[in-house]
Parts: sequence; structure tokens; C-alpha cells
Amino acid sequence: MEIFILAFFALGYLVLAGADIGVGMALPYLGRSAAERREVIAAIAPFFLGNEVWLVATAGVLAGLFPELEGELLSGNYTVVVSLLLAWVIRDMGLWLRGRLPGTGWQAFWDGAIVAGSWGLALSWGLLIGHVLLGLQGPAAALPALVVAALFGTHGLAFAALRLRGALRARAAVLSGGAEEARTYALTSAALVAVGVLAGLRLPLEAGTSGALLVPVIMTMIPLLVASQAWVWWTFRHRVSGPSYL
Repeated sequence: MEIFILAFFALGYLVLAGADIGVGMALPYLGRSAAERREVIAAIAPFFLGNEVWLVATAGVLAGLFPELEGELLSGNYTVVVSLLLAWVIRDMGLWLRGRLPGTGWQAFWDGAIVAGSWGLALSWGLLIGHVLLGLQGPAAALPALVVAALFGTHGLAFAALRLRGALRARAAVLSGGAEEARTYALTSAALVAVGVLAGLRLPLEAGTSGALLVPVIMTMIPLLVASQAWVWWTFRHRVSGPSYL
């Protein structure tokens, strides 16, 4: 049961947060002006905080149910994990601060932070997954990291095509074949799940001794998390028609 709980949160994070990471990576391509970039960011504004909850939950499950695995992942990939956390902070700073003061220079700087943080997240996950799957570190790990980052970017474009209108949708749908963005999103979601499952199969998934106490608590919380996520998606199911609060 512990393994399925970890897989549920980890794979959920890859699919859900992978979309907003990919949109951030493609922000300069999708948004050619300040107004367009703000509309692109509106596509992920209702979702990115809720998506990050899945990563927090994954870290909590690792610490509570798989302490040995957590220690192994951190000790063997310390630099990558620190880079991932820094990229996460930089990306979120960009999202929160870009609209706090007027001026194109201010907004352009934080838009750059969103792009840099998103690429940092994608490449950090690629390096971590490449190390787990293939045992690669150093320069040899660059190629699988770029492949994973490209998957995040494609996933983000498919999500943006589902959320945007007009010229922005047409740009986002460059890989979707016109109106097939839903199919592309499903395919990229399946690819992210497959990568996550393959990486998980390479991990020493031996649970600790606290499962008897923590598993019932986690199982109680999962329906609440799924229900809140479904409510957010249903509430913001329509395409973006203008800028958001970010």
C-alpha cells in the first residue's frame, strides 16, 4: 500500500505540475508581448499552487514511509535537489512578483525568472530521473535531462492549447495538429507517467515501520485532495479570456 501511495502523489505531481512547468518554459514563444505573456500566465494561475501540493505530499510520504529511500536520494543527488528547490523558488517568485509593480522592465525581469525557474525545474527533474533510471551523473546525464525537459515542454504546450484562445492557442497547438490538443495532452501525460513508473521500478522501495500509523491518515486525506483538485479544474474549465491576478 505504501508504494501505491508514493506512486499516486509522485505521478500526480509529474502530470499536473508538469503542465505549468512546461508553460513557463515556453513563455517567450507563447507570449510575444507583455500583455500576451500575462494571458499565458493566466492559463496556469488557478492551478500551480494546487499542483505544488502534490510535490509537498510526495516529500512527506518519502520522509514518513520511506526514510531510507529519502536519505539515499538526497545524499546521492544533493546538488540536483538543491538546484531543483532553487529553481522552484525562482519560478514562484517570478509568478508572484511580476505584477506587483508597473513597468515593462520589472515585468520582463520576473518573466525571465519564470522561464529560468521553469527550465531549472525541468532539467533538475531530468537529471534526477536520469540518475535513477540510468545511473548517469556528470556530462553524460545531460542528454536524458534534455529529453525529460522536452517532454515537460511538450506537455506544457498541450495544456496551453487547451486553455488559451486565438493566436495564443494556435502557437501552443504547433505540436498538437490543430484541434487535437486534448489527445496530445493525454499522450504527454501517459509519457510522464511511464517515465515516473520506470524510475520508480529502479528504486529500493522498502517501506519503513511507520506505515501502520501513517497510511490510514494519508488514505483519509487523499479523497479530500482529489476532490479539491477536481473542484479547481471544474471551476476553471473554460478557456482563458483575459489576464489573471498574477
